[in-house]
Amino acid sequence: MAVHKILLVDDSRTELHMLSDLLRKRGYSVRTAENGDEALKRLAEDRPDLILMDVVMPGQNGFQLTRSITRDPRYLGLPVIMCTSKSQETDRVWGMRQGARDYVVKPVQADELIAKIKKLD
Repeated sequence: MAVHKILLVDDSRTELHMLSDLLRKRGYSVRTAENGDEALKRLAEDRPDLILMDVVMPGQNGFQLTRSITRDPRYLGLPVIMCTSKSQETDRVWGMRQGARDYVVKPVQADELIAKIKKLD
């Protein structure tokens, strides 16, 4: 499955802007959400090919949101890559246990992120 449409979920507008710009320059279509509720709304409107998920957000955190999305039959097979400042190995393991396909630590290295996205193709 080729990745074209990406839903970027992060409560930081700076991160949303930076990552959106990076991804758009590489040809991806990007939609953004600043929290879990907004992310679920975007998902219902238009299914992306990939979700880039922050962990630390108000309300539902990225671990909880990833778990609910990856266990929802409507979104079967929809990959999630955690994209977070939480850099502990236990955080990475927990993210993967919630259903994430991969894990990227901020500050994001563009080449690393693009390589992980291309690995899903």
